[in-house]
Amino acid sequence: MKGVRFWGTRGSLPVSLTADDLRRRLVTAVTRASGKTFTTKPEVEAFVDDLGFAIAGTYGGRTSCVELMPGGDEFVLCDLGSGVRSFGRAVFERHGSINPHVYHVFLSHAHWDHIMGLPFFAPAFVPGNRIHIYGGHPDLEAALRRQQEPPSYPVDFASMRADIDFVHLEPERRYDIAGMAVTALRQPHPGDSYGYRFESGGRSVVYSTDSAHDPSDTDAASLFVEFFRDADLVIFDAMYSLAEETSTDSDWGHSNNIAGVELCQAAGVRHLCLFHHKPDADDTTLANMLDETRQLEELTRSGQALQISVAYDGLTIPL
Repeated sequence: MKGVRFWGTRGSLPVSLTADDLRRRLVTAVTRASGKTFTTKPEVEAFVDDLGFAIAGTYGGRTSCVELMPGGDEFVLCDLGSGVRSFGRAVFERHGSINPHVYHVFLSHAHWDHIMGLPFFAPAFVPGNRIHIYGGHPDLEAALRRQQEPPSYPVDFASMRADIDFVHLEPERRYDIAGMAVTALRQPHPGDSYGYRFESGGRSVVYSTDSAHDPSDTDAASLFVEFFRDADLVIFDAMYSLAEETSTDSDWGHSNNIAGVELCQAAGVRHLCLFHHKPDADDTTLANMLDETRQLEELTRSGQALQISVAYDGLTIPL
């Protein structure tokens, strides 16, 4: 496993920066630049870097889509949120639009934010491409076809010219797919979701989104600790802070940053990446969550340090 690239990191629905958001950032940057003189491009770049990610960057607004890079000529994705559109365009830019490829897609579940990108996934319309869609739900094909039926969408699923098939995976059974050992785990979420553990070349990645974690359920916690055990990277649903989750009236089936730290520390994970960001969590909120989560990890650390990051659209994590 060479690494992971994030094409979409939001939950529930896509969001974007507004004109007011951008204006506030520009005002902040210009204000901080007052009295400074820049004579070279590297000086400007260094100043921008010092502004901090919440001003100089953005965590993005596309919904869930993560690319795994196990090596080889075949592509591997987790989920088909709106981020898959950008992934498809990048494939065309690198390899051309007519060269056939094989795509392996692992779906956590069929809620809209995780499948809404498929109608805009250009490689699905190219003859010769092969797309294998895996999941633990038996009705994934029906769900993907239904979202493109009238009156919801003007282009029917049958218009896709790629060879698309669906493979049902049994939870907690090991499969060999695309040069990786793959294991699925059923997770607590309305209608269930499935997390995936991928192992290849001595590296392991866990994709675990849309999953609730009850701190009083020790049996469930033990199951996840073993699923995460010694992983190089765990991509974890931290849609809420702990305070937000405990004050929410309804159980939406999501988790928080605190649970991610506790489970990953118990499992000996090397890197925790917080994922599936709430739509109304702006860049400052997410940057603050990263700082707070790192502080918590340091205070509760009893063994090796757990690296922590917050996923953003375009982030690449080498393994």
